[in-house]
Amino acid sequence: MAATMVLGVVGKDGLAQIKVRVQDFKTKLQIKQGTGLYINESIWAKRNDEKARDKFLKHDDIRRTLETADEIRRTVNSIFEERGTISKEELRELIQSIVYREEIEQQRVEKEEAERQAAEKAKITLVQFIDKYVTEIKSGARQTERGTNFSPNTVRSVKQALVQFQRFCKYKKKEYNFSDIDMQFYHDFTSYLKAEIKDKKGTVLKEAYNVNTTGKCIRTLKNILSIAESEGLHSNSIWKDKKFKGTRIETESIYLTREDLNKIMKADLSKHGIGHDQARDIFMVGVWTAQRVSDYNYITKEQIYTHTKRWIEDVPDPENPGQTKAEIRTKEIMYISLIQKKTGAQVSIPVSSELKGILEKYDYCLPHLEDQVINRYLKDICKEAGLTESVEILETKGGTPVRNRYPKWDLVHTHTARRTGATLMYLSGMDLYDIMKITGHTTPVMLKKYIKADKLDIIEKITDKYNYFD
Repeated sequence: MAATMVLGVVGKDGLAQIKVRVQDFKTKLQIKQGTGLYINESIWAKRNDEKARDKFLKHDDIRRTLETADEIRRTVNSIFEERGTISKEELRELIQSIVYREEIEQQRVEKEEAERQAAEKAKITLVQFIDKYVTEIKSGARQTERGTNFSPNTVRSVKQALVQFQRFCKYKKKEYNFSDIDMQFYHDFTSYLKAEIKDKKGTVLKEAYNVNTTGKCIRTLKNILSIAESEGLHSNSIWKDKKFKGTRIETESIYLTREDLNKIMKADLSKHGIGHDQARDIFMVGVWTAQRVSDYNYITKEQIYTHTKRWIEDVPDPENPGQTKAEIRTKEIMYISLIQKKTGAQVSIPVSSELKGILEKYDYCLPHLEDQVINRYLKDICKEAGLTESVEILETKGGTPVRNRYPKWDLVHTHTARRTGATLMYLSGMDLYDIMKITGHTTPVMLKKYIKADKLDIIEKITDKYNYFD
């Protein structure tokens, strides 16, 4: 088989189309296909004349035509040698790929660029993605890594942090997109969060946020950028820099003593509505379970279990003085078993007598109040309980440590219940690892951050446990 280049019919202008002829006598293959290349008949006739060819090759159009025709011939022969055959359709496609190579490549580049621009245009901006993300975690369309819905508290917390970013964009009169997030943005955003902003009349438009609130905004934004990157919305990695961090410091928080709790339970709430009484009970459930408000404010009857413990004990035998007999003893143990909404950890909490009294009051169907309502009512409850002593708290204002004093009632909120419960367990002598099984903390280090016993409480605990100081 051989592929040869032949000239077609010459037109009035002296030009004729170059065609490729493929012949194989063994397989009786006969194909003739036009190439779309045209050349003057006299030039074609002298194409193998060295002197004439050198002259022709000085003309770009002629040179390209002859070189292309030769490439077609060589390529067809190479294919046939390798495969032993070629179809007319394959030959046609081969010729087009060679003759129109530049046009095809240009079309490919233009198509890719058009697709790139369309994809870029279709990508949502950072602000749009934030709105979409908040909507999806609120509706349940986007879930946690554990496949569960985000808790209302988490949704609220994320929304509040991202609102600060959107307000910052408005303040800077710029809609920051993914590519705009760099270290300069980080410094500008954190400075904005830590600053108190006033209008020309001196009215405060934005309060100065402390280190933890600022850090929370940064961590939430970093999480958004991470999710958006995983979904192919951007490739900006500056936010991963170790300097682009959401700083967090351990804040001073209070816990309530047994005496404080007794005062709260004895407080006269008659001048308030039933909601205050319910808020007190819900808060106390948080104390005796040492759970987060997202868990203790949602305890249901289905989460409460009773287990019968049985054991054999030797007791005096009244029928045989001086001897004993074995008796089966039983004890009813009530406990609450729940899966923590924030971590997904399953915990079991023994029901104390105080907790049982609250559960029985509501026939084991606890009421539910919104967290903000509980916090608001707690201020009234703790005032009525007489928790008015002044407490000094170390805070940060605009990044500067400041010591302020507040009445104790003003520092009590829903999370105080969890800190109080963990601290009272610790002061009772309970082992840290046993407390962790109830609170759901994964390490003693994390648990110790919740234990807020003061120095005198710890001294009492140590002297009660050891006789070294007697």
